[in-house]
Amino acid sequence: MAKKNVHVVPKGSGAGWTVKQSGDTKSSHRTQQAAVDKATPVAKRDKVDLVIHGKDGRIRSKDSYGNETGRHDTEH
Repeated sequence: MAKKNVHVVPKGSGAGWTVKQSGDTKSSHRTQQAAVDKATPVAKRDKVDLVIHGKDGRIRSKDSYGNETGRHDTEH
């Protein structure tokens, strides 16, 4: 089974951030940066995209760590 993208999303209560993959919460953090720091190696290991959401839940940023097309990720 293919691994799913890793998402950094705001907690439902609005206090903190969670790292999710395939609908499962992998970890919870006080800051978005701490969540991104935890999520990045997971996305790299699984060769999937890291999708970072803003406080409003909308996608703010996306980094690809595998299965890349000819177009390169130029954000980072």
